[in-house]
Amino acid sequence: MYSSTGLDVWTMMNQVSASVDAVNLGQGYMSFPPRDFIKRAAQDAFVEDTHNQYAPPRGRQHLLDQIAPRFSQKFGRPIDSSSEVSIHAGANEALLSVFTAFLEVGQNQEAILIEPAFDQYTPNVIMAGGKPVYVPLRVATAKDPASEVISSSDWKLDMDELEAAISPKTRILVLNTPHNPVGKVFSRSELEAIADVSRRHNLLVVSDEVYEHLTYGAEHISIATLPGMWERTITVGSAGKLFGVTGWRVGWAVGPQDLIQPTLAAHTRIVFTTNTPLQEGVASAFKQAASNGFFDSQREEYQQRRNRLMEIFDDVGLPYVVPDGAYYLLVNAAAIKIPDTYEFPPFIEQRGPNFKLVYFFIKEFGVSGIPPTEFYSDEHKPLANDYIRFAFCKTDQGLEDASKRLQKLKQYLQS
Repeated sequence: MYSSTGLDVWTMMNQVSASVDAVNLGQGYMSFPPRDFIKRAAQDAFVEDTHNQYAPPRGRQHLLDQIAPRFSQKFGRPIDSSSEVSIHAGANEALLSVFTAFLEVGQNQEAILIEPAFDQYTPNVIMAGGKPVYVPLRVATAKDPASEVISSSDWKLDMDELEAAISPKTRILVLNTPHNPVGKVFSRSELEAIADVSRRHNLLVVSDEVYEHLTYGAEHISIATLPGMWERTITVGSAGKLFGVTGWRVGWAVGPQDLIQPTLAAHTRIVFTTNTPLQEGVASAFKQAASNGFFDSQREEYQQRRNRLMEIFDDVGLPYVVPDGAYYLLVNAAAIKIPDTYEFPPFIEQRGPNFKLVYFFIKEFGVSGIPPTEFYSDEHKPLANDYIRFAFCKTDQGLEDASKRLQKLKQYLQS
Protein backbone atom coordinates (compact mmCIF):
# COMPACT_ATOMS: atom_id res chain seq x y z
CA MET A 1 0.00 0.00 0.00
CA TYR A 2 2.97 2.32 0.54
CA SER A 3 4.66 2.16 -2.88
CA SER A 4 1.86 4.28 -4.36
CA THR A 5 1.30 6.54 -1.36
CA GLY A 6 1.66 10.24 -2.09
CA LEU A 7 2.77 13.04 0.19
CA ASP A 8 0.68 13.15 3.34
CA VAL A 9 -1.67 16.10 3.74
CA TRP A 10 0.14 17.48 6.79
CA THR A 11 3.53 17.67 5.10
CA MET A 12 2.00 18.95 1.88
CA MET A 13 0.10 21.83 3.45
CA ASN A 14 2.95 22.70 5.82
CA GLN A 15 5.26 23.01 2.83
CA VAL A 16 2.80 25.23 0.98
CA SER A 17 2.39 27.33 4.14
CA ALA A 18 6.14 27.72 4.57
CA SER A 19 6.48 28.92 0.98
CA VAL A 20 4.44 32.04 1.77
CA ASP A 21 5.16 32.30 5.52
CA ALA A 22 1.49 31.64 6.26
CA VAL A 23 -0.10 31.71 9.70
CA ASN A 24 -0.38 27.99 10.38
CA LEU A 25 -3.86 27.11 11.62
CA GLY A 26 -3.64 23.77 9.86
CA GLN A 27 -1.98 21.00 11.83
CA GLY A 28 -3.26 20.50 15.37
CA TYR A 29 -0.10 21.18 17.31
CA MET A 30 0.18 23.93 19.91
CA SER A 31 2.07 27.07 18.91
CA PHE A 32 2.48 28.01 22.57
CA PRO A 33 4.63 26.27 25.19
CA PRO A 34 3.31 23.83 27.80
CA ARG A 35 2.75 25.09 31.33
CA ASP A 36 5.91 25.34 33.42
CA PHE A 37 4.89 22.52 35.77
CA ILE A 38 4.56 20.17 32.77
CA LYS A 39 7.99 21.08 31.40
CA ARG A 40 9.54 20.71 34.83
CA ALA A 41 7.97 17.27 35.17
CA ALA A 42 9.82 16.16 32.04
CA GLN A 43 13.05 17.87 33.05
CA ASP A 44 13.03 16.20 36.45
CA ALA A 45 12.36 12.83 34.85
CA PHE A 46 15.29 13.14 32.46
CA VAL A 47 17.85 13.80 35.19
CA GLU A 48 16.77 10.82 37.30
CA ASP A 49 19.28 8.04 36.65
CA THR A 50 16.68 5.26 36.84
CA HIS A 51 14.64 6.75 34.00
CA ASN A 52 17.06 6.10 31.15
CA GLN A 53 16.48 2.43 30.32
CA TYR A 54 13.65 0.36 28.87
CA ALA A 55 10.27 0.64 30.51
CA PRO A 56 8.17 -2.50 30.92
CA PRO A 57 6.04 -3.00 27.76
CA ARG A 58 2.85 -2.39 29.76
CA GLY A 59 4.25 0.93 30.99
CA ARG A 60 5.95 2.52 33.98
CA GLN A 61 4.13 1.73 37.20
CA HIS A 62 4.12 5.39 38.25
CA LEU A 63 2.05 6.31 35.17
CA LEU A 64 -0.17 3.23 35.36
CA ASP A 65 -0.95 4.19 38.95
CA GLN A 66 -2.01 7.67 37.85
CA ILE A 67 -4.22 6.53 34.99
CA ALA A 68 -6.03 3.68 36.76
CA PRO A 69 -7.61 5.79 39.53
CA ARG A 70 -8.60 8.52 37.03
CA PHE A 71 -10.56 5.97 35.02
CA SER A 72 -11.84 4.25 38.15
CA GLN A 73 -13.50 7.53 39.11
CA LYS A 74 -14.62 8.25 35.56
CA PHE A 75 -16.07 4.80 34.90
CA GLY A 76 -17.44 4.20 38.39
CA ARG A 77 -15.62 0.89 38.73
CA PRO A 78 -12.17 -0.14 40.00
CA ILE A 79 -9.55 -0.24 37.24
CA ASP A 80 -6.63 -2.60 37.81
CA SER A 81 -3.40 -0.91 36.72
CA SER A 82 -1.71 -4.30 36.33
CA SER A 83 -4.18 -5.74 33.81
CA GLU A 84 -6.65 -3.13 32.52
CA VAL A 85 -4.30 -0.35 31.34
CA SER A 86 -1.49 -0.30 28.78
CA ILE A 87 0.81 2.60 27.89
CA HIS A 88 1.55 3.34 24.24
CA ALA A 89 3.74 5.49 22.01
CA GLY A 90 0.90 7.94 21.50
CA ALA A 91 -2.80 7.28 20.96
CA ASN A 92 -2.13 6.42 17.32
CA GLU A 93 0.05 3.46 18.28
CA ALA A 94 -2.58 2.39 20.79
CA LEU A 95 -5.13 2.31 17.96
CA LEU A 96 -2.79 0.35 15.69
CA SER A 97 -2.17 -2.13 18.51
CA VAL A 98 -5.92 -2.66 19.00
CA PHE A 99 -6.53 -3.20 15.28
CA THR A 100 -3.54 -5.56 15.06
CA ALA A 101 -4.80 -7.54 18.02
CA PHE A 102 -8.41 -7.96 16.90
CA LEU A 103 -8.42 -8.00 13.08
CA GLU A 104 -7.29 -11.33 11.65
CA VAL A 105 -5.01 -11.06 8.62
CA GLY A 106 -6.43 -12.77 5.55
CA GLN A 107 -9.99 -12.91 6.88
CA ASN A 108 -11.14 -9.60 5.36
CA GLN A 109 -12.59 -8.57 8.71
CA GLU A 110 -14.16 -5.14 8.84
CA ALA A 111 -13.92 -2.04 11.01
CA ILE A 112 -16.63 0.63 10.87
CA LEU A 113 -15.21 4.17 10.64
CA ILE A 114 -17.51 7.14 11.22
CA GLU A 115 -16.63 9.92 8.77
CA PRO A 116 -15.07 12.38 8.83
CA ALA A 117 -12.54 9.98 10.35
CA PHE A 118 -9.05 10.93 11.51
CA ASP A 119 -6.78 10.07 8.60
CA GLN A 120 -4.72 7.53 10.59
CA TYR A 121 -7.68 5.20 11.12
CA THR A 122 -7.86 3.87 7.57
CA PRO A 123 -4.17 2.98 7.08
CA ASN A 124 -4.00 1.51 10.58
CA VAL A 125 -6.94 -0.80 9.84
CA ILE A 126 -5.41 -1.82 6.50
CA MET A 127 -1.95 -2.37 8.04
CA ALA A 128 -3.58 -4.69 10.57
CA GLY A 129 -5.11 -6.73 7.76
CA GLY A 130 -8.64 -5.35 8.08
CA LYS A 131 -11.06 -3.65 5.75
CA PRO A 132 -12.41 -0.18 6.60
CA VAL A 133 -16.12 0.40 6.05
CA TYR A 134 -17.32 4.00 6.14
CA VAL A 135 -20.48 5.56 7.55
CA PRO A 136 -20.62 9.37 7.38
CA LEU A 137 -22.06 11.86 9.79
CA ARG A 138 -24.62 13.92 7.88
CA VAL A 139 -25.73 17.49 8.50
CA ALA A 140 -29.34 17.37 9.72
CA THR A 141 -30.67 20.91 10.10
CA ALA A 142 -33.05 23.24 8.31
CA LYS A 143 -30.25 25.80 8.09
CA ASP A 144 -28.10 26.21 5.01
CA PRO A 145 -24.51 25.48 6.15
CA ALA A 146 -23.16 27.43 3.17
CA SER A 147 -24.66 30.64 4.51
CA GLU A 148 -25.52 30.06 8.18
CA VAL A 149 -23.61 29.03 11.28
CA ILE A 150 -24.59 25.56 12.45
CA SER A 151 -23.76 23.45 15.52
CA SER A 152 -21.54 20.40 15.66
CA SER A 153 -24.56 18.66 17.21
CA ASP A 154 -26.29 19.10 13.83
CA TRP A 155 -23.96 16.44 12.41
CA LYS A 156 -25.86 13.20 12.97
CA LEU A 157 -25.11 9.51 12.61
CA ASP A 158 -27.94 7.79 10.74
CA MET A 159 -28.51 4.61 12.70
CA ASP A 160 -30.17 2.86 9.76
CA GLU A 161 -27.12 3.66 7.66
CA LEU A 162 -24.89 2.29 10.41
CA GLU A 163 -26.93 -0.92 10.64
CA ALA A 164 -26.76 -1.36 6.86
CA ALA A 165 -22.96 -1.12 6.92
CA ILE A 166 -22.58 -4.04 9.35
CA SER A 167 -21.91 -7.46 7.89
CA PRO A 168 -20.99 -10.89 9.31
CA LYS A 169 -17.34 -9.81 8.91
CA THR A 170 -17.68 -6.65 11.02
CA ARG A 171 -15.55 -6.84 14.16
CA ILE A 172 -14.84 -3.26 15.29
CA LEU A 173 -16.61 0.09 15.47
CA VAL A 174 -14.39 3.14 15.94
CA LEU A 175 -15.93 6.05 17.84
CA ASN A 176 -14.30 9.47 18.24
CA THR A 177 -15.77 11.82 20.84
CA PRO A 178 -15.07 14.71 21.22
CA HIS A 179 -14.71 14.53 17.47
CA ASN A 180 -11.95 15.67 15.14
CA PRO A 181 -12.61 17.62 12.93
CA VAL A 182 -16.32 18.37 13.54
CA GLY A 183 -16.04 19.14 17.26
CA LYS A 184 -19.10 17.01 17.95
CA VAL A 185 -19.54 15.62 21.45
CA PHE A 186 -21.82 12.63 21.14
CA SER A 187 -24.84 12.90 23.44
CA ARG A 188 -25.95 10.19 25.84
CA SER A 189 -28.87 9.23 23.59
CA GLU A 190 -26.57 8.97 20.56
CA LEU A 191 -24.12 6.82 22.52
CA GLU A 192 -26.95 4.62 23.77
CA ALA A 193 -28.05 4.00 20.18
CA ILE A 194 -24.48 3.12 19.14
CA ALA A 195 -24.13 0.90 22.20
CA ASP A 196 -27.34 -0.94 21.32
CA VAL A 197 -26.05 -1.69 17.82
CA SER A 198 -22.69 -2.79 19.21
CA ARG A 199 -24.22 -5.19 21.71
CA ARG A 200 -26.63 -6.73 19.19
CA HIS A 201 -23.88 -7.30 16.63
CA ASN A 202 -21.20 -8.26 19.17
CA LEU A 203 -18.83 -5.48 18.10
CA LEU A 204 -15.69 -4.28 19.84
CA VAL A 205 -15.91 -0.49 20.27
CA VAL A 206 -12.65 1.44 20.07
CA SER A 207 -13.40 4.81 21.65
CA ASP A 208 -10.88 7.51 20.74
CA GLU A 209 -11.29 10.09 23.51
CA VAL A 210 -8.06 12.07 23.20
CA TYR A 211 -9.96 15.39 23.55
CA GLU A 212 -11.84 14.30 26.67
CA HIS A 213 -10.96 17.43 28.67
CA LEU A 214 -11.65 19.91 25.88
CA THR A 215 -15.42 20.43 25.85
CA TYR A 216 -17.33 23.69 25.81
CA GLY A 217 -20.67 23.30 27.54
CA ALA A 218 -21.37 19.78 26.34
CA GLU A 219 -20.95 16.78 28.63
CA HIS A 220 -18.37 14.24 27.53
CA ILE A 221 -19.58 10.72 28.24
CA SER A 222 -17.45 7.63 27.74
CA ILE A 223 -19.39 4.88 25.99
CA ALA A 224 -17.66 2.37 28.29
CA THR A 225 -19.80 3.67 31.16
CA LEU A 226 -23.07 2.59 29.52
CA PRO A 227 -24.71 -0.72 30.49
CA GLY A 228 -23.01 -3.72 28.92
CA MET A 229 -20.30 -1.64 27.25
CA TRP A 230 -17.30 -1.95 29.60
CA GLU A 231 -16.93 -5.55 28.47
CA ARG A 232 -16.64 -4.59 24.79
CA THR A 233 -14.88 -1.20 24.81
CA ILE A 234 -11.26 -0.08 24.67
CA THR A 235 -10.88 3.60 25.54
CA VAL A 236 -7.86 5.38 24.07
CA GLY A 237 -6.32 8.58 25.45
CA SER A 238 -3.36 10.88 24.86
CA ALA A 239 -1.03 12.91 27.05
CA GLY A 240 -0.17 14.97 23.98
CA LYS A 241 -3.69 16.35 23.78
CA LEU A 242 -4.34 16.52 27.52
CA PHE A 243 -1.17 18.46 28.37
CA GLY A 244 -0.35 20.19 25.08
CA VAL A 245 2.77 18.08 24.43
CA THR A 246 2.05 16.31 21.14
CA GLY A 247 5.76 15.57 20.64
CA TRP A 248 6.01 13.45 23.79
CA ARG A 249 4.11 10.57 22.14
CA VAL A 250 2.59 9.01 25.24
CA GLY A 251 -0.88 7.50 25.11
CA TRP A 252 -2.86 4.70 26.75
CA ALA A 253 -5.58 2.13 26.35
CA VAL A 254 -8.05 1.20 29.11
CA GLY A 255 -10.42 -1.75 29.11
CA PRO A 256 -11.10 -5.21 30.51
CA GLN A 257 -8.15 -7.59 30.82
CA ASP A 258 -9.27 -9.85 27.96
CA LEU A 259 -9.12 -6.85 25.61
CA ILE A 260 -6.03 -5.13 26.98
CA GLN A 261 -3.85 -8.26 27.05
CA PRO A 262 -4.01 -8.85 23.26
CA THR A 263 -3.56 -5.10 22.71
CA LEU A 264 -0.45 -5.19 24.89
CA ALA A 265 0.88 -8.22 23.01
CA ALA A 266 0.55 -6.34 19.71
CA HIS A 267 2.15 -3.23 21.21
CA THR A 268 5.11 -5.31 22.37
CA ARG A 269 5.76 -6.42 18.77
CA ILE A 270 5.10 -3.01 17.18
CA VAL A 271 7.32 -0.77 19.34
CA PHE A 272 8.11 -3.02 22.36
CA THR A 273 7.88 -0.17 24.84
CA THR A 274 7.20 3.54 25.26
CA ASN A 275 9.97 5.95 26.23
CA THR A 276 10.71 5.90 29.95
CA PRO A 277 11.44 9.53 30.95
CA LEU A 278 8.34 11.03 29.35
CA GLN A 279 6.11 8.38 30.90
CA GLU A 280 7.46 9.59 34.23
CA GLY A 281 6.96 13.19 33.16
CA VAL A 282 3.32 12.51 32.30
CA ALA A 283 2.78 10.72 35.61
CA SER A 284 4.15 13.71 37.51
CA ALA A 285 2.06 16.12 35.45
CA PHE A 286 -1.10 14.12 36.20
CA LYS A 287 -0.33 14.18 39.91
CA GLN A 288 0.12 17.97 39.93
CA ALA A 289 -2.86 18.66 37.63
CA ALA A 290 -5.13 16.93 40.13
CA SER A 291 -4.60 19.79 42.58
CA ASN A 292 -3.67 22.88 40.54
CA GLY A 293 -6.84 23.27 38.47
CA PHE A 294 -4.99 22.79 35.18
CA PHE A 295 -7.72 21.07 33.18
CA ASP A 296 -10.37 23.66 34.07
CA SER A 297 -8.14 26.63 33.26
CA GLN A 298 -6.95 24.99 30.05
CA ARG A 299 -10.55 24.47 28.96
CA GLU A 300 -11.35 28.15 29.60
CA GLU A 301 -8.34 29.25 27.56
CA TYR A 302 -9.30 27.04 24.64
CA GLN A 303 -12.88 28.25 24.75
CA GLN A 304 -11.61 31.83 24.50
CA ARG A 305 -9.50 30.87 21.48
CA ARG A 306 -12.46 29.11 19.91
CA ASN A 307 -14.68 32.14 20.43
CA ARG A 308 -12.05 34.47 18.97
CA LEU A 309 -11.65 32.37 15.83
CA MET A 310 -15.42 32.28 15.38
CA GLU A 311 -15.50 36.08 15.71
CA ILE A 312 -12.83 36.33 13.00
CA PHE A 313 -14.92 34.35 10.53
CA ASP A 314 -18.08 36.23 11.53
CA ASP A 315 -16.24 39.40 10.58
CA VAL A 316 -15.16 38.18 7.14
CA GLY A 317 -18.54 36.64 6.38
CA LEU A 318 -17.95 32.89 6.32
CA PRO A 319 -20.16 30.49 8.31
CA TYR A 320 -18.80 27.60 10.34
CA VAL A 321 -19.64 24.68 12.58
CA VAL A 322 -19.63 25.65 16.27
CA PRO A 323 -17.52 22.97 18.00
CA ASP A 324 -18.64 21.58 21.36
CA GLY A 325 -15.27 19.90 21.83
CA ALA A 326 -11.68 19.43 20.58
CA TYR A 327 -9.84 22.42 19.08
CA TYR A 328 -10.88 22.68 15.44
CA LEU A 329 -13.26 24.93 13.55
CA LEU A 330 -14.82 23.71 10.31
CA VAL A 331 -15.43 26.73 8.11
CA ASN A 332 -17.75 26.58 5.11
CA ALA A 333 -16.06 28.46 2.28
CA ALA A 334 -18.60 27.75 -0.46
CA ALA A 335 -19.06 31.51 -0.89
CA ILE A 336 -15.44 31.95 -2.02
CA LYS A 337 -15.14 32.44 -5.77
CA ILE A 338 -11.77 31.25 -7.06
CA PRO A 339 -10.95 32.92 -10.40
CA ASP A 340 -11.47 30.56 -13.33
CA THR A 341 -7.95 31.27 -14.60
CA TYR A 342 -6.26 30.52 -11.27
CA GLU A 343 -3.43 28.04 -11.73
CA PHE A 344 -2.78 25.14 -9.38
CA PRO A 345 0.31 22.93 -9.28
CA PRO A 346 -0.22 19.32 -10.42
CA PHE A 347 0.12 17.89 -6.88
CA ILE A 348 -2.89 20.01 -5.84
CA GLU A 349 -4.84 19.66 -9.08
CA GLN A 350 -4.91 15.88 -8.78
CA ARG A 351 -6.29 15.97 -5.22
CA GLY A 352 -9.58 17.64 -6.14
CA PRO A 353 -11.58 20.80 -5.36
CA ASN A 354 -11.17 20.79 -1.58
CA PHE A 355 -7.38 20.78 -1.84
CA LYS A 356 -7.65 23.61 -4.37
CA LEU A 357 -9.75 25.63 -1.95
CA VAL A 358 -7.25 25.21 0.89
CA TYR A 359 -4.29 25.92 -1.42
CA PHE A 360 -6.00 29.14 -2.56
CA PHE A 361 -6.50 30.20 1.07
CA ILE A 362 -2.87 29.64 1.87
CA LYS A 363 -1.41 31.28 -1.21
CA GLU A 364 -3.76 34.26 -1.44
CA PHE A 365 -4.59 34.99 2.19
CA GLY A 366 -1.56 33.62 3.99
CA VAL A 367 -3.57 31.46 6.42
CA SER A 368 -3.31 27.68 6.31
CA GLY A 369 -5.90 25.06 7.06
CA ILE A 370 -6.41 21.39 6.30
CA PRO A 371 -8.74 19.98 3.60
CA PRO A 372 -11.21 17.78 5.49
CA THR A 373 -11.81 15.60 2.42
CA GLU A 374 -8.66 13.85 3.65
CA PHE A 375 -10.86 12.51 6.46
CA TYR A 376 -13.27 10.84 4.02
CA SER A 377 -13.38 7.85 1.70
CA ASP A 378 -13.59 8.64 -2.02
CA GLU A 379 -17.32 7.96 -2.04
CA HIS A 380 -18.04 10.57 0.61
CA LYS A 381 -15.44 13.27 -0.19
CA PRO A 382 -18.08 15.54 -1.80
CA LEU A 383 -19.64 16.00 1.66
CA ALA A 384 -16.59 18.07 2.66
CA ASN A 385 -15.65 19.90 -0.54
CA ASP A 386 -16.75 23.31 0.79
CA TYR A 387 -15.09 23.06 4.21
CA ILE A 388 -11.69 23.97 5.62
CA ARG A 389 -10.48 22.78 9.02
CA PHE A 390 -8.69 25.38 11.13
CA ALA A 391 -7.03 24.64 14.48
CA PHE A 392 -7.32 27.12 17.34
CA CYS A 393 -4.64 25.56 19.55
CA LYS A 394 -2.59 28.62 18.64
CA THR A 395 -1.30 31.79 20.30
CA ASP A 396 -3.48 34.86 20.59
CA GLN A 397 -1.00 36.68 18.36
CA GLY A 398 -1.31 33.98 15.73
CA LEU A 399 -5.08 34.33 15.71
CA GLU A 400 -4.82 38.12 15.42
CA ASP A 401 -2.37 37.81 12.53
CA ALA A 402 -4.83 35.47 10.81
CA SER A 403 -7.62 37.98 11.38
CA LYS A 404 -5.70 40.72 9.58
CA ARG A 405 -4.74 38.50 6.66
CA LEU A 406 -8.24 37.11 6.18
CA GLN A 407 -9.65 40.58 5.49
CA LYS A 408 -8.45 40.07 1.94
CA LEU A 409 -10.90 37.23 1.34
CA LYS A 410 -13.87 39.62 1.34
CA GLN A 411 -13.08 40.58 -2.24
CA TYR A 412 -13.58 36.95 -3.30
CA LEU A 413 -17.01 36.48 -1.69
CA GLN A 414 -19.83 35.76 -4.12
CA SER A 415 -22.78 38.07 -3.59
